[in-house]
Amino acid sequence: MEIALLLAISLPLLLLFTLRNHYVRKSSRRPPGPRALPLIGNMHQFDSLNTHVYLYKLSQKYGPLMSLQLGSVQTLVISSAAAAKQVFKYHDLCFSSRPTLVGSQRVSYNGIDVVFAPYNEYWRDMRKLCNLHLFSSKRSQSFQPIREQEVARMVKTICAAAADSNVVNLSKILKTLTSSIIFKITFGRGYHDEDGDHNMSSRFYWLLSETQAIFGSFFVADYFPLVGRLIDRLSGACERLEKSFIALDAFYQQLIDEHLHASSVSGQECSILDILLQMKKDSSEFTIDHVKAILMNVIIGASDTSAAAVVWAMTLLIKNPAKMKKAQKEVREVTGEKGFVAENDVQKLVYLKAVVKEAMRLNPPIPLLIPRQTIEKCVINGYDIEAKTLVYVNAYAIGKDPECWENPNEFLPERFMMSSIDFKGQDFELIPFGVGRRICPGMAMGVATTELALANLLYPFNWELPPGEDRKDIDMAALPGITMHKKNHLCLVPEVIT
Repeated sequence: MEIALLLAISLPLLLLFTLRNHYVRKSSRRPPGPRALPLIGNMHQFDSLNTHVYLYKLSQKYGPLMSLQLGSVQTLVISSAAAAKQVFKYHDLCFSSRPTLVGSQRVSYNGIDVVFAPYNEYWRDMRKLCNLHLFSSKRSQSFQPIREQEVARMVKTICAAAADSNVVNLSKILKTLTSSIIFKITFGRGYHDEDGDHNMSSRFYWLLSETQAIFGSFFVADYFPLVGRLIDRLSGACERLEKSFIALDAFYQQLIDEHLHASSVSGQECSILDILLQMKKDSSEFTIDHVKAILMNVIIGASDTSAAAVVWAMTLLIKNPAKMKKAQKEVREVTGEKGFVAENDVQKLVYLKAVVKEAMRLNPPIPLLIPRQTIEKCVINGYDIEAKTLVYVNAYAIGKDPECWENPNEFLPERFMMSSIDFKGQDFELIPFGVGRRICPGMAMGVATTELALANLLYPFNWELPPGEDRKDIDMAALPGITMHKKNHLCLVPEVIT
């Protein structure tokens, strides 16, 4: 009965959507793209395990500005540096909003955060506030001791494994590292502490995985707004989302309550939660939901992406032993006999920084940048881009743009040695952190963690594959999801140098 009712309601509306979209396509000049199927459009092509790779291949046929139809949602895919420059240098304001996707809206408390909020006066005020109090260079530098302490803990763990010639799972070790850094920065307490009968690390991992699962969930309402809500309710998708959100909200509240009841240590540097709670105290418009929404941004944005970035860098280095030796030689010569690479030493590591850039070019942590939505109609390269168009920027494809990169599929850190190209948003050839008004606000903290971790993996250890494995067989497959993690864990054998 429910299915029959659903079909009776949805089919006429879906037909209406199809006719409307057909009329729009005929009356405007959209960028080229693959032929769309009735009702669903190109959704069968978009739902790929590695969507960024599939869209990259499509762009080679249809061009760097490519049009797709995802249900009733008109979609633009940007796949070259030249196209990105046309869009974000000259039309950044038009492309600065966010789509109201069901999952991201719920976990961001209806878009009151910094990452998923639509572009408006509220977002501009919130961004200024967070840049001033949370994401400034001074604030990032204040967390340097925490980063160094946790990286030193990681090195100690690997040394213990090396003493027994054990294989170490670098994917897990780096996820633990970045999670512990962001936990201590955010909450001002040890990630490794036991909390009653529960281990904080397992609870924190749960928070990360649950939030990522929501981001990766499919909601019909995102593509068929008029009928999708009903379908999502009948399928149970809305109920699952709400249960997950309630559990996440309770976890945030528990962490906040524990923080408020903990005794403060005089003279200790403020944690991010301390700053957010002070912002709440200073403004009646900044509520506890604002605190939780921005906590989500910091936790997900800073921990997951940095771990992925270091894993990909180490994977590329182990596949290219000459590059590995070159990076190790630089780190060891600069650091000398200190025994640990401090952040001040990292600033002198020119080749290591080139390795990080090259790894992010080939394997950006977020290959399809957080989607945008156009505010108004505009014209790009003669094509009509309608208001409320969903926009995906394929950073993965841009990193392989042959117009910008010689031998784009090769791992060549040397290409950055004599180049001014950086990932701070001014060079459209390399935009792993985004570009324009919506560039990642936590970029400084993310880069600092990535470079420090990689330097201290290279300084005290030589790395080999487990017995019987060959460099040529190392796979570069990625898991599906917003953040591009290596599908198969990177497992290596460390040897402590003497």
